[in-house]
Amino acid sequence: SEATRALRKEAPTSSSMSRAPCAKRRRLGHVHKRSPVRHSRRQNAATPQAASRGPAFANVLDLCGPLLLTSLGGPYFVVASWADALGLCRLDAACRCLRDANDLPNGPWRCAGERAFLGMELDAGGGFAPFEGDGPRALQLVAIPEGWKKRYELFHRRVPTFGAPFRGSEISLVKHPDEVAYCRCRLRTDLLAQQPKRGIYVEVNVRRNADNLSLAVVDFEGGGRSSVTFSPETGAVLRERKLRESPRAIEGTYIHLLSAAPAGRRFEGTMGLYLQDGHLAFFRRWSAAAAQATTAVVSAAGVPGLAGADAREVASSNGEASESPVGTLGVEAGGGMIQASSGADPDGGSLETPWETTGFCTDLRWAQGPRLSICLAFRDDGPYCVQLAQVGRHPPATPPQSADAYQEEKWSLLYGDDDHPLAI
Repeated sequence: SEATRALRKEAPTSSSMSRAPCAKRRRLGHVHKRSPVRHSRRQNAATPQAASRGPAFANVLDLCGPLLLTSLGGPYFVVASWADALGLCRLDAACRCLRDANDLPNGPWRCAGERAFLGMELDAGGGFAPFEGDGPRALQLVAIPEGWKKRYELFHRRVPTFGAPFRGSEISLVKHPDEVAYCRCRLRTDLLAQQPKRGIYVEVNVRRNADNLSLAVVDFEGGGRSSVTFSPETGAVLRERKLRESPRAIEGTYIHLLSAAPAGRRFEGTMGLYLQDGHLAFFRRWSAAAAQATTAVVSAAGVPGLAGADAREVASSNGEASESPVGTLGVEAGGGMIQASSGADPDGGSLETPWETTGFCTDLRWAQGPRLSICLAFRDDGPYCVQLAQVGRHPPATPPQSADAYQEEKWSLLYGDDDHPLAI
């Protein structure tokens, strides 16, 4: 038809298309090398392959990071505030922009530090400073570096250490009798009172004991003269007040909340202290070797053939202190004590001994001021192997409240001076 002939007449032929300017440009594009502009665009393309190219991809993150944080700063801080120290270190290593954001005054590093160190105060040489110090001026009074990440690192390294004359987290030699080793970490009861559910747990490992040692909390930094002491060998808690320094005189009260070790048995194992909501609890766990030796002494005190509870009853009737050896955990009714019973594995090895606790046994009405110091008291000099194992949040078990400890009539009077040594 005429329409068909007209369309064929207007349709370009292959020879005419080859002569068109645009066709020439296409052919030239195939002949010549790629444009450098195109090449650079492909290098910076946001593809998985580009992520492995290192510097180019990092530059893109550094350029886009501020815009991302400006628009999503709130949500990012909320999510990152739940990261632990290891996670924050990984974020810092991934991007310079995230590293700077994490260290902002209200950033994730401060949140992580408050979770780990709220209520703790560090002896920093020129004074004391809590992790929640009030700005740069407070930090200048003590030698604490600025920046929340640096402050976190400082507390992480120094909190579980002893102060002068001891250094580090271990004590191997005590040169003088009645030596006292203070922890560099102090407890701030006023800061802990802001979050009553959050506590502080301090744990000490005793692998070698030359004579006798105890774990104590004192209020000397606040100008007081009082202390609460736990003796792991006798299982007693003492509330003491120093009447005078010279000649020395001490008065107070004490109560036995855990069973005592046999005479001459020195404590080796782990002991701990837990402070929460204004109340103190103590923990004890005998080493496996010490627990087995104690069990043998208790069994020997009984009639041949008797074991377990019968042997302990005979030992008590003979006037000898007995030790509850190792086994499954169970809370004694009304006693606030996690008890242990003896046991060994089928291969003849020793099972790990479980924990005992006094339960919450005293409040802080005895303390003067909000600052408490933790210390170890050594009765005699000699070789020791004592390690400040951890200062953290969580005890081995949740301690119950001791029913006996909150009845004043259950406490016995205590007095000691140079002529009358303390005897419990």
